[in-house]
Amino acid sequence: MTSIYFDHNATTALDSRVLEAMLPWMQTQQGNPTSRHFFGRTARNAIEHARAQVAEACGGYPSQVIFTASGTEANNFAIKGLANNQPATQILYSAIEHPCVSKPAIAMQARGWTSHSIEVSKTGQVDTNHLKTCLTTPTGLVSVMLVNNETGVIQNVAEIAEISRQAGALVHTDAVQGLGKMALNFTDLNVHAMSLSSHKIHGPQGAAALILDKRVDIAPLLHGGGQERGLRSGTENIAAIVGFGLACELAHAHLDQFTHHTNTLREQFESGLAAINITVFGSESDRVPNTSFFAVNGIEGETLVLALDRKGFAVASGSACSSDSTEPSHVLLAMGVNPDLARGAVRVSFGMHNTAQQVHDLLDTLKQEILRLKQLTSIAA
Repeated sequence: MTSIYFDHNATTALDSRVLEAMLPWMQTQQGNPTSRHFFGRTARNAIEHARAQVAEACGGYPSQVIFTASGTEANNFAIKGLANNQPATQILYSAIEHPCVSKPAIAMQARGWTSHSIEVSKTGQVDTNHLKTCLTTPTGLVSVMLVNNETGVIQNVAEIAEISRQAGALVHTDAVQGLGKMALNFTDLNVHAMSLSSHKIHGPQGAAALILDKRVDIAPLLHGGGQERGLRSGTENIAAIVGFGLACELAHAHLDQFTHHTNTLREQFESGLAAINITVFGSESDRVPNTSFFAVNGIEGETLVLALDRKGFAVASGSACSSDSTEPSHVLLAMGVNPDLARGAVRVSFGMHNTAQQVHDLLDTLKQEILRLKQLTSIAA
């Protein structure tokens, strides 16, 4: 049985054009990018071309792009690196952050920092009044994600950044789920640092970037040969970086097409959900076009995910990085959702290869499985 993939927020398939660009650097091209000979210069030129492609896709400058191996590393680099170059005060992060932001923020307590989460509304938006209250305590860093990986809700990062800057704080945003799904402009967001990742946009796993305001001092996580302006030492993964660069170029070029296609599919899907009275989370807020996060009363999300998987549909019960947890989504709990309902959360995230027929089939199967599972629950009771 062929499974239909509806989990694009977790990861995406490698674009064939990206693979083609990567293959020479995996098979025939030689040369360390730090070497002075022809092979080294060729490798260096390939990296710098990719750096320009990433910068173009996010409205930054090539000199602001620091390559890392993952979005998790980029977020840790931002949190720890920016904090370690300041006197210890307070780190703020939104209550709906991915663990690769919240956990390093909490870890900085061992170095004398305090860390606190910023509340969000029932619609998934950061509570700016609570942010202002938190900022009455001296704060060195504020980190708020641009797009939530579960709900798809978009934050007003520019406003949050302005409020935080006025209080003297540096600002970081995890924009991993925004790249390729909405227009990105590093300058307009008004932040000091922004994290991106390759494998969310049909690029390779193992490549990501931190976009950094060059006027800001940051302490490296890795020390060594001085690659990436001395901020991220280690021989560069040329093939992955080349692939990331092209994936950014393609995502940027086809953004309008992606937006139209996935939004059409989501409208079709959520119209079907509305017809059977299923709760959709974050639907009252601006969202990226491809994401739908919903729950069915009385049915565990993991149970429904496994049932759909057996029928040939790949969906998720929340963040891919916490999918082995049976705890309710921390995002939904922060939004004030009842824990019992939150345990039923399921995420569908669409991509360019999904079709209206696939969505129709998913809805039909979803209805059948909900009915079957409720009947089982009724019998068990």
